[in-house]
Amino acid sequence: MCMNDDLPLSPFGRMDVASLLRERAATIPNHRMLVWVPGEGPEITWTYASFAEETARIAGGLAARGIRKGDRILVHLENCPEALLARFACAWLGAICVATNAMAAGPELASLAETAAPRAAITQPKLADLVSTHVPDLEWIAVTETDAGVPPLAGTKPERAQAFSNLQSTPFAQRSPEPLAPALILFTTGTTARAKAVLWTHENFLWASCVGAQQQGFRPDDVVQLFLPLYHVVGFSWTYLPILWVGGTAVLQARFSASRFWPIAQKHRSTIAAHVPFTMGALQHQEKPEAHFFRMWIANRQIPEVQRRYGIEKISSAWGMTEMISQPIIGGNTFASLLPNSIGRPSIGYRIAIVDQDGSAVKPGGEGELLVGGVRGRSLFNEYFGDERATADAFNDRGMFKTGDKVRLLDDGSIVFVDRLKDVIKVGGEGVSASEVEAVIQKVEGVAEVAVVGMPDPLRSEVPVAFVVLEPGHGEDIADVIVRQCQQSLAKFKVPQEVRFLKELPKVGFGKISKARLRAFATEPSGRLAR
Repeated sequence: MCMNDDLPLSPFGRMDVASLLRERAATIPNHRMLVWVPGEGPEITWTYASFAEETARIAGGLAARGIRKGDRILVHLENCPEALLARFACAWLGAICVATNAMAAGPELASLAETAAPRAAITQPKLADLVSTHVPDLEWIAVTETDAGVPPLAGTKPERAQAFSNLQSTPFAQRSPEPLAPALILFTTGTTARAKAVLWTHENFLWASCVGAQQQGFRPDDVVQLFLPLYHVVGFSWTYLPILWVGGTAVLQARFSASRFWPIAQKHRSTIAAHVPFTMGALQHQEKPEAHFFRMWIANRQIPEVQRRYGIEKISSAWGMTEMISQPIIGGNTFASLLPNSIGRPSIGYRIAIVDQDGSAVKPGGEGELLVGGVRGRSLFNEYFGDERATADAFNDRGMFKTGDKVRLLDDGSIVFVDRLKDVIKVGGEGVSASEVEAVIQKVEGVAEVAVVGMPDPLRSEVPVAFVVLEPGHGEDIADVIVRQCQQSLAKFKVPQEVRFLKELPKVGFGKISKARLRAFATEPSGRLAR
């Protein structure tokens, strides 16, 4: 008797997001699940039981407002408890949460909404006008009572009918679990100006929770200090979901605060925090307590000097993408010893390859593109929502996802990140599509050509720099116009920090702009380039 290879069993059969939450609520009902530490006002705590109960009530309120299984809800929020409650309520009901970057400018938000076509939205007072203006076809908008814990400005407080709290209704009964049903859309920035909508299933949620907890070494007694954005994978699937899986506690902040980091960590006895280069750099200017409770920090690479400076037992280094759900490359917990600056080694949950331009596997010491293999809808995203062509193009003929990242294979088998083959600039943990910024600048009268690259920055890792060739008759005073246009059309972190002028852009091959040369130019004083 032979097995049917087309029907493999799932480790998450008959499970979904709601069943995980309900199981935790049943086994550890009074354990702290979430502690909200707002910038102003008192802290608020949810136990596993109270969080599950409120999630079910919000799901009931969504159903009472006409939301059904498969419908999409735009959730445009900064870090706050409502961002998590809304996400889990959608999953409980069977709807799909469309989690967007709270810093998106109006035109960006309109583009994201056009892709996902949500029926309704959940947002906050200061963003409500933006949502209603740029996503005009929504059936209704629910608005939180505060702006991530801060009292709203006069005239922006929601009416009773609009208030997020008014969504709570009779608890929605738990559905029969469907592991492969769609649950979440997150957006990633690739090489095109239009962000891709990355669709996750319930099984993707469970994979991130289970595998993330196991390979990072999360424990039930851990307290995660969470300040990175929940609309990105590091804050959500690398940090929040694993602590849910083990039944630990998350201490949530609206955003990172260098001055509040240690006081909050000491008060709540935090044991884990995920950092980006910006947050670690900012902490250098803060006085470190003589003792703390941190045992592990999550970072993008092994950084022995940071580990020594703060007395951290382990740096859990990792690499991943929104499409990867969890971390295909991991280090610090799974392996005893790693070289400085290495990301780690391949996770046992993924297939990893590094290939050269000919598609051949690189040898130790070599560099090539990182490819990742897994199971669609479980360890890999299900699809780019509404874009079959982009989904197909993302994989090679062997079913491996083409990351567009260039890495180096070390002699000990670990991996070091080298560069991005895809044209993305990393600004303080945010991905910025260079072509998106270029498209905005190209519309400015007087711009003949433009290219945007990343310039190294000590706090934010990189910042965008625009290189512009002017049309005849226009002068360099156009720089102010370019910056204003970007400020009106793009999120703040995408706005170029400098505009530099060249007579012509460096080219290679068949007229392709040499961004490698422009990146080198960006490290030189701007006065040498504004000509």
